[in-house]
Amino acid sequence: MDTYTLIIGISLVIIISFFFNIFAKKTNIPSVLMLIALGIIIKEFLPDEYNAEIYANLSTLEIIGNVGLVMIVLEAALDLKLSRDKKGLIINSFLVALIALLASSFSIAAIIYFVIPGADSFYNCMIYAIPLSIMSSAIIIPSVAGLTGVKKEFMVYESTFSDILGIMFFYFMIESHELESTTAIITYVSGNIVITLVVSIILAYGLVFIFQRLTSQVKLFLVISVLMLMYALGKTFHLSSLLIILSFGLVLNNTSLFFRGKRMSKWVNEEKVKPIMHDFHILTLESAFVIRTFFFVIFGLFITVNSILDPNVAIVSLGVIASLYLVRYLVLKLIVKHDIKPQLYIAPRGLITILLFFVIGGHKEFTIENFDAGILLFVILISSIIMTVALITYRGENVRKVLLGQLPKIKVDKDKNGKDDDQEKIIEHNVEEQDFNPFS
Repeated sequence: MDTYTLIIGISLVIIISFFFNIFAKKTNIPSVLMLIALGIIIKEFLPDEYNAEIYANLSTLEIIGNVGLVMIVLEAALDLKLSRDKKGLIINSFLVALIALLASSFSIAAIIYFVIPGADSFYNCMIYAIPLSIMSSAIIIPSVAGLTGVKKEFMVYESTFSDILGIMFFYFMIESHELESTTAIITYVSGNIVITLVVSIILAYGLVFIFQRLTSQVKLFLVISVLMLMYALGKTFHLSSLLIILSFGLVLNNTSLFFRGKRMSKWVNEEKVKPIMHDFHILTLESAFVIRTFFFVIFGLFITVNSILDPNVAIVSLGVIASLYLVRYLVLKLIVKHDIKPQLYIAPRGLITILLFFVIGGHKEFTIENFDAGILLFVILISSIIMTVALITYRGENVRKVLLGQLPKIKVDKDKNGKDDDQEKIIEHNVEEQDFNPFS
């Protein structure tokens, strides 16, 4: 494939992804599903002489995925405004993410252990179960844009916590494999968390302090490069690097909260920070869009559609999906207690799940030979479809358009305003319901 053909291909993919985003906002169908489908179509129908698979190798996907992970968490952090009245929301979203992650991991590990032949180590089954237990902020954050109020904030917080906690849990399991005693594991994990938190707080304050004092016109990509450097160095030293990214975003977006008191308030100039933060937010948003686009299109090039037609794969996958939503229902009922829709169904798996399975592939000692990659694809697709249907159903105005768009529909317009009365009632009810705060 020559250079100009490659440029044309890259440009077309970004343009198509842009229209996928517009379509996703209109219908609540995640653009991720459309991007994966685009990758499959490219693989199946692109002429052999263009051979896109040359550029779709695991190393490319892993690099794009890690950069995307940083940008997505940063984008989420820049959307999170902290305040005292959100204390209950933040604590409860953290607890839901943590308990659901642990319970789902154990239940999925049990399914793998008892159902898949050759899975004779429960420890290895846990390694495989953790990625499947992590919610995808890459899918959730853009998908819940149509929600408002508490429900949207809850899902952004929960998915971000799920990402961070899941990655920490996964790498702790990988790295503590050689530790001989429970005491050694607890000491290692505790020390890692403490060190990461201290480093994250120091770097977050330092970066924000320096960031506002840069006078050069070229500084946004400089800051992103520093964050990527910190992320990579953190991973090298086995720290939970996403905490560094999350801390920076939270401190930058909540300077009045983190820089309090006479002395610290002098360290930050909010008049300088606000316009820079606005530009930075746009940059991270657009960068995350491009990276997410190519990650899922390239992932689509790896997919073998026949794998999800295997009945054994379907049985295991359905068991995994059932356990995920059962655990989620119980946890939400325990902590949130009521008004749990559509949050119950917003639990897709995606970018991080795929990334961590690539990590498992590099550790032969954890490999389960009979684990079919089709299970991964099946869970990602079904969980995304469940979320899609839930969002379409909850946003009542889109049900007919998406599901019954080709059928004749009867409108009731008693007030003569040109709109369906029933449809207006559904929209009004859902908007009011979203503003209800069960965490206050």
